[in-house]
Amino acid sequence: MKKKEIAMFGAGCFWGVEETFRKLPGVIKTESGYAGGDYKNPSYRDVCTDLTGHAEVVRIEFDPKKISYEELLKVFWDVHNPTQLNRQGPDIGNQYRSVIFYFDNEQKKKAKESMKKEQKEYKEKIVTEIVHESKFYKAEEYHQRYLMKQGLESCSV
Repeated sequence: MKKKEIAMFGAGCFWGVEETFRKLPGVIKTESGYAGGDYKNPSYRDVCTDLTGHAEVVRIEFDPKKISYEELLKVFWDVHNPTQLNRQGPDIGNQYRSVIFYFDNEQKKKAKESMKKEQKEYKEKIVTEIVHESKFYKAEEYHQRYLMKQGLESCSV
């Protein structure tokens, strides 16, 4: 088994998503950033135009001996509403879409299985995209561990 693996999820604004994953035992590193678009080296301002195609994402390095990909998927589903198209709560736009970027066929299979299982919990259709990983662009430094730096537990405090 590998010493570390990578997962990448978009579940709305990356501040709260990053904070949730950062605290999990077995998570080695989290980074907020942008993925899934067709614009090189996007800035936050670029992504906010809704023209670059990028989602706000969290890239997670984890130790599969301490936390499984399936456990990360469960947290992903719990941290947002996957039935909202291009939004989470008051945040509206393509950058806030629900998306799982998989890195290999095993992750793809597990993501699809988990979505099928999760769909049973919702009346509305899950709109989460499951797509092959794309180029990750790390967000500006002030976005990294934003809530922790502000002394906040969540965005709604």
